[in-house]
Amino acid sequence: MMKNTIVRQLKKYMIIILAIGLCSIFLWHHFNGSSTKTAKSSTNTTSQAVKRRQTVIKKNLTNYLNSVTKDGTVSVSFYNLGATSGSTASKSKYADVYKEGSLEVESNAHTAQTAASTYKLFITAFLMKQKLNGNFTWNTTNTNGFYSMIVNSENDYAESQLTSYGMSTIDAFIKTQGWYSPVFVSGQDATTTSYSLELLLKDLAKGTGVFTNQSDRSKILKLMGEQVYRTGIPTGVAAANKGTTVQDKVGFLNDTNNDAAIVTMPNGQRYILVIMTHGHGQSGFSGFPKIAKIAKKVQTIVYGANAGTKVESY
Repeated sequence: MMKNTIVRQLKKYMIIILAIGLCSIFLWHHFNGSSTKTAKSSTNTTSQAVKRRQTVIKKNLTNYLNSVTKDGTVSVSFYNLGATSGSTASKSKYADVYKEGSLEVESNAHTAQTAASTYKLFITAFLMKQKLNGNFTWNTTNTNGFYSMIVNSENDYAESQLTSYGMSTIDAFIKTQGWYSPVFVSGQDATTTSYSLELLLKDLAKGTGVFTNQSDRSKILKLMGEQVYRTGIPTGVAAANKGTTVQDKVGFLNDTNNDAAIVTMPNGQRYILVIMTHGHGQSGFSGFPKIAKIAKKVQTIVYGANAGTKVESY
């Protein structure tokens, strides 16, 4: 009798323990599921907020660039490179908004314009390809030639390379890169597009394409940071954010003023900006204040304190 009583009690306890276990499992799944749903909901909300901010920034930049290029005398290309690793910007709550390429905007960017001395970037790229092939060295002639060509925008070295290799050979190389070609036609001023200059600068900034040699890339960027004509993009972006640095190549010829730049802000954000201008009675360097004005506005629209908060009209 006692034995049966003990068995019944054991069964009773086992049923209670089983019930407690099932309740625990149910509660665990309930709360864990709620937590997962909450996390997913939070992630979705964040993603939507990032997309909304990107959409507004791109809309504002598009509206502004369309307003300054509408008469066909200005071409602009913008490409955000993202924040440098470990920088203040990379740790910002808005870091995802500025992921590389998320804010790219062009206006009148595929229309061929007079390149002026920005064509020297294509000479630079061609020579770096020659170096990768073992046909170029940094001897005294080439080192001095690059300095005069990039820093002072002198023509002698670039023209000697065109003569030595031939326009058709250099144009063929340019075409293989997917850039606008031909840049060089005998008896005509060199031509290109702001978008092609953007693509070249993207390779240079990222160390891709013909700019895979880190030492060569650093040498070229250093020269571009030292070039002496700085009243265009360098002046404009510094006015937007003091301490912004620029590595660029300018061009000026007759009524043409151009500037093609890699820009680094104090917080670590980096981007490419190419502005090509002509007409309106420009001569000498008279178009560079216009370039500076556009550059300042671009940086403010994309990276200003209120960037992405509301759509503006221009």
